[in-house]
Amino acid sequence: MITTITSFTLPRPITREEARAIFLSTAPTYRGVKGLFRKTYVLSEDGITVGGIYFWNSRPEAEAMYTDTWRAFVREKYGTEPIVTYFESPVVVENVTDQVLADGSENAVAQG
Repeated sequence: MITTITSFTLPRPITREEARAIFLSTAPTYRGVKGLFRKTYVLSEDGITVGGIYFWNSRPEAEAMYTDTWRAFVREKYGTEPIVTYFESPVVVENVTDQVLADGSENAVAQG
């Protein structure tokens, strides 16, 4: 599993309400993306940095998202260049389903 964190330093701070409206406008873009099983939008306390935390099945699926077209979309939407950082995620604790997911496992290990 792969986790990516994207961040964009904005030309000016935005409020939580502005961020929420922007995030809701782009959220449908990420529905049904192959290999993406969760995306969380983030906003810094000072409103100057926004981004996302993405949870992917694999690195190739993650890399397929961050194309030149995606980067151009970010530049147009936010007025800044995106930064994308990749992390290996060998273990994920999933409290909603009461599971621990291990990379390469056929089945999740249930807790409790």
